[in-house]
Amino acid sequence: MPTVILTGLPVPGSPLADELRSLGFEVRPADGPEDAAAVLAGVPADQRVAVVDSAFVGHPHALRLALTDPRFDACAVTGALTVQPAARAALDGAAAAPHGGAAPYPDRLAAAVEASGTAVQRPELGTLVAAVPATAAERTAALAAVDAVDDEAVRLRTAVKSRDGFFTTFFISPYSRYIARWCARRGLTPNQVTTASLATALIAAGCAATGERWGYAAAGVLLLVSFVLDCTDGQLARYSLQYSTMGAWLDATFDRAKEYSFYAGLALGAARNGDDVWALALGSMILMTCRHVVDFSFNEANHDATANTSPTAALSGRLDSVGWTVWARRMIILPIGERWAMIAVLTALTTPRTVFYALLVGCAFGALYTTAGRVLRSLTRKATRTDRAAGALADLADSGPLAELAGRLVGRTVPGAGIAAAVIGSAALLGTAWACAFGSRQVIVAAVLYALLAGAAVARPLKGALDWLVPPVFRAAEYTTVLILAAGADVPGALPAAFGLIAAVAYHHYDTVYRIRGGTGAPPHWLVRTIGGHEGRVLLTVVLAAVLARDAFPVALTAMAVFVAIVVLAESIRFWVSSGAPAVHDEGEPA
Repeated sequence: MPTVILTGLPVPGSPLADELRSLGFEVRPADGPEDAAAVLAGVPADQRVAVVDSAFVGHPHALRLALTDPRFDACAVTGALTVQPAARAALDGAAAAPHGGAAPYPDRLAAAVEASGTAVQRPELGTLVAAVPATAAERTAALAAVDAVDDEAVRLRTAVKSRDGFFTTFFISPYSRYIARWCARRGLTPNQVTTASLATALIAAGCAATGERWGYAAAGVLLLVSFVLDCTDGQLARYSLQYSTMGAWLDATFDRAKEYSFYAGLALGAARNGDDVWALALGSMILMTCRHVVDFSFNEANHDATANTSPTAALSGRLDSVGWTVWARRMIILPIGERWAMIAVLTALTTPRTVFYALLVGCAFGALYTTAGRVLRSLTRKATRTDRAAGALADLADSGPLAELAGRLVGRTVPGAGIAAAVIGSAALLGTAWACAFGSRQVIVAAVLYALLAGAAVARPLKGALDWLVPPVFRAAEYTTVLILAAGADVPGALPAAFGLIAAVAYHHYDTVYRIRGGTGAPPHWLVRTIGGHEGRVLLTVVLAAVLARDAFPVALTAMAVFVAIVVLAESIRFWVSSGAPAVHDEGEPA
């Protein structure tokens, strides 16, 4: 049980001790700094410990933000400090050192902890109050300030993302935040809500797979329910500060699992009615994944770049000051809320083929819009990219042993050659696969050239203006090659098997992204080598198409999908449930 040390003389009538107990802390009193140090020595080093001034006046949620957020080793507001075991040594050192001053004792400790090199998170309180009044008049004023602000209303409001899509902001969040509060009061966790969202989406996919009109109608309704729960889990995490490593993993991966399972359900339902839309389902998954990789790569390349300015970015900032343009620009890229709403309505009212046509058109427009804007920004901005950014792009490229060997043979290339080599190799591969008959040996030659150029693309650190496009170009080349070959085989089961293979590989790529976002780096290199890297998988798929009979090709794709899924999922689960995984939740742009 976490412990809070309440320092100073008790204030008659103060509810502070009860509020701290309601947050799950054992309260231990200490008259002064010397007593606080002695009490601190009696608290086990493997427990969270907090120090709070007994004269503290503020909202309970201000204390909750300061004392219970699991994402930070040390956190503080005026009059309150908490540390987790990782920062306990810094707190012990601060408590043992003599330091006077007029500031409240927890504030002096926080300053000393920070001076020792431990980062102290200081949450934005907004209208919430956190103060240590020195006089009776100041205390009366602070209490009046507390009464003037509704703590629960602030807590509900801040449970919602500050930046989200139009549909989510105006049609989901106004009531999903209350569902989150209902869940919190009944002891439900964000992980349970996330799992319920996945289960609901899978049931929706099963309904769509019936191919019946009632099934499509039920699937549309259930998909919207799943999305409401998908919003609720994050709001519950923010409302109750229940962040966890497992929650980060579930939240990061289940959205894609739900969406792609629903695509598969639609394709199965259409097949029951004699309409083969597997190619459209696969194309939709490819387009969505490549679009996300564009987002991830651009953000990783630029978020810590120096002199990171451009006229295009300045124009975007000016447009953001005009209210209606903000929502229009968010809606036209078809973020997850708008996309799921469109899928749900079209599923209930039309056919799977119509759903996929609308998805492909809408997502293609959104991808072109965002990519074109980012290319323009990259060409006009004056930015110096860091080694960290170049390393992240190299990890996102997912290059295997063949590309590594080719890179060593080619050596360092000229600046800007990375994206040129990636585009040339990918275009040659896709053009040959499209133009030649299934199983043609020419496609093998193109795949070998692709592997060589893939090595040349990453032989030099990816710091060029457009080098952030290298990972999405490779994703498009790999996924689309599998699609072309599966469609060219023209045998039952080829496209569903290709769907499974790309889903397994895409999971690996999303897993890589969220590890990098969490600051823990890409998956281990042995994993990338084991599953071949993008160029190895492409070459293997092309060779299998050339040497196997058409009827055997779906079996080979299925075997590849199972192998990749087992290896990737086993390592991913091991990582995300380990103590080294980041307790983060996605608060960025809508996906």
